[in-house]
Amino acid sequence: MYPRVCSLFGLVAALCWAGFAPAVTEPTWTVKSGPWGELAVRTVHLEPPDNLLAIVSKPTTVTRWTFEQTTEKSVREILLHLGVPEAIVARLVSPTQMVASGNNIVLLPSVEDLVALSVPVRSALYAELAKSPANEYQRDPVFILGGDVEDWLSGCDMTKPQQALMRKLLWKRGSALVFSDIQALLTLAKDPEEVTAVFRTITRVRSLIVELKLPLSGGRATFIDYWSAGALNAERVPFLSAITRRRAPQLIDVTQFLPTLARRRIYTFPTAAMGLKGRMPDCHWTSLNFFEEEPKDLFLDSGKASEHLLSAYAAVDPPYKFGDVLCFLDRGEGLHTCVQIADDIVLTKNGDGILAPWTMMQIKDVDEIYRRTPDTRVQGYRLK
Repeated sequence: MYPRVCSLFGLVAALCWAGFAPAVTEPTWTVKSGPWGELAVRTVHLEPPDNLLAIVSKPTTVTRWTFEQTTEKSVREILLHLGVPEAIVARLVSPTQMVASGNNIVLLPSVEDLVALSVPVRSALYAELAKSPANEYQRDPVFILGGDVEDWLSGCDMTKPQQALMRKLLWKRGSALVFSDIQALLTLAKDPEEVTAVFRTITRVRSLIVELKLPLSGGRATFIDYWSAGALNAERVPFLSAITRRRAPQLIDVTQFLPTLARRRIYTFPTAAMGLKGRMPDCHWTSLNFFEEEPKDLFLDSGKASEHLLSAYAAVDPPYKFGDVLCFLDRGEGLHTCVQIADDIVLTKNGDGILAPWTMMQIKDVDEIYRRTPDTRVQGYRLK
């Protein structure tokens, strides 16, 4: 009997090794085909390492709404106008939940008050609070890109009560699903480990994993020309040429096509040492260094970065090519830059913070983050 059991176990193991074991599936989609080939896309959530989380300051468990240069009467009127229920307004302006300091009014809502607000009311109120830099979590909220909070929370370390509370406190900024009430989550943390779990979750960033499907369905020359960007990415040509000859069905991660610096930084967070030069790398540093083997830190200076973009690049219209810099503009002001990869996928670093990693995103998601007004637009630039 024992030899038979062992034989069956060996057969099962062999089948698993051969790929017959039940596979865990995850959402995958294919971008529009083009000179870049046929690309399969999946999502991944990047979380900052513990050494970075340890040096980031954390708020208290007290939620604060700051209204600047105003009066109690005006704050009351604003809240009622935005649809906050009268009973909640009465509590918020009571002596236990309101602090007046000069011309500023600070409200201290309870978790119960936060939960009682409907999504439309919370969205209108937080949009108003976001006008003041004092309300940093409304001004710079956590973006649930893709709008799927369950996907966002999948595999996170927060407790079930914390996850449930987060679901109740989401709001909409334009078309984007966002979250701001970090302090409320911290009220449910029982120990330092649960505090860290909250910060690890709310600082996770959704990125894309992009893979080329082989064998190549289009022309080899067109494919190589696209990813080599002429002579700008010539170092990758031997590899690009080699994979076009592959005939067995397989996937190749397109990060293998990126220039040296971008390939080194993608899916990573900045290190603390990067801040020793006075400023962390931001979107402009990332975009203008895309084809550089070693970074040019002069692009840490926004003024010099802007001068270089206008002098060394030519404005171009869609369709964009690999390596083009896409600049979000609003009434002449540059809001953000990112780099065209393929179809609607870009490489981006959203901000100069130490918790802002280098990621791949769909341009529509970048637009949700940086669109300021209906006049915000994207202008492409290509190295001359």
